[in-house]
Amino acid sequence: MKHLYSAMTGVVLLASGCASGDDARIKTQAAFFDSLYTLCGQAFEGQMVSDDAVDQGTDWDLRRVVMHVRDCEEEVIRIPLHVADDRSRTWIISRNDNGLRLKHDHRHEDGSEDAVTQYGGDTADAGTPQRQAFPADDYSKELFLREGLDVSVDNVWAMEIVVGQVFAYELSRPERFFRVEFDLENPVAVPPPAWGYTE
Repeated sequence: MKHLYSAMTGVVLLASGCASGDDARIKTQAAFFDSLYTLCGQAFEGQMVSDDAVDQGTDWDLRRVVMHVRDCEEEVIRIPLHVADDRSRTWIISRNDNGLRLKHDHRHEDGSEDAVTQYGGDTADAGTPQRQAFPADDYSKELFLREGLDVSVDNVWAMEIVVGQVFAYELSRPERFFRVEFDLENPVAVPPPAWGYTE
């Protein structure tokens, strides 16, 4: 699997210098959304590429991680994330008047919502056709504070895609960096639906 760390740096700088104004932002974010859309119906296996994930008590490096680009609509894409037999997570990427929005839908096995769910944020800038970042929004910050997750108020999530090569999901904040990359060159068998979703 090709890692994106150094390869993406030049792309980010180039696209950032070229993109300006609302039209450029709309085109840039539409290109990112459309790239995700091309993956619809497929599933891909991922691996941890950030060293601090283990230090933070995450065992994703020990379990099979699969993303499934399952539901694609004109304005919304839903991507269940399976960590071994845990089907509690779904990423929801949608278009809105301000750009793109990322939300995390967390469910229990019976389909009910977790106490910490629907958190995420909107894009704060144009990003690039390959990378979009989502700082935590006010709803998420209030949720984190209410649930005793104060360190999470500074969360910034990011997604990157190089079609036919790699998709990456990232979480960063002070003292924390978490990144998993998915191999788009080798689709895997489609998993069962995420908890709370039907066939």
